Amino acid sequence: MSYNEWKDKTASFKKIDVRGIQGNFFPGIKMQAMKMAAGEGMEIVQNFDPLPLYEVMDGLGFERHTEKVTETEYHAYFYRTEVKQLEKDIPMRPAPLTHMPMIDEKLGNIAVNFWDLTWNDNNRYLPYEMRLLLSLTNAVGAGRMRQAARELVKAYIHGLDSAALDDVFELFAWNQGIGYFSSEIGPSALFQAYKTIKQMEKKGNTREEIAEVLKEKFGEKHPDVKVV
Repeated sequence: MSYNEWKDKTASFKKIDVRGIQGNFFPGIKMQAMKMAAGEGMEIVQNFDPLPLYEVMDGLGFERHTEKVTETEYHAYFYRTEVKQLEKDIPMRPAPLTHMPMIDEKLGNIAVNFWDLTWNDNNRYLPYEMRLLLSLTNAVGAGRMRQAARELVKAYIHGLDSAALDDVFELFAWNQGIGYFSSEIGPSALFQAYKTIKQMEKKGNTREEIAEVLKEKFGEKHPDVKVV
């Protein structure tokens, strides 16, 4: 189905203007989208092209059309053609990007497009899981444990074998030193998430079961993971 087949229905779409809203509003939009029936839709108004929403809405069975009104005003229309469930519910999208327009509208647009180029571009050579691991290790090296924990959870949910995480943490101990590992990495949410995976796997839990626990325990509600 093309946009021309449902564009006349956009006048009845629920309109959500998120310009200037602080904090992570993506989960709220996703929740509303999941409740919609086929044939219903929503219009999102944002300061920049809402690229981080596209993958989620596509996975839920929505078609989309975006109109650029001005350099700092975009209207994204999402029409649900079928009710689908996400195959991979990757949590913790880059909510901090939504803060950029408060600093500068154009900066917000640049930041979102930079993120999209980094993570969604088909020309990227390394597999997604490998890029998440590299991002995880870089985050630890820079002292950004919150980011590291989010990357670990995303990598595992995406299908990364926990044996790869064994290698990563062994290298942390080697490169960062036992003292740093014990005082900084060991008590972190990053290592808690890793332990959760290993302990649940040992008990025979499935990846789907472990993923649900990870999303619940180490999502945006976790004080050591949440980005405000």
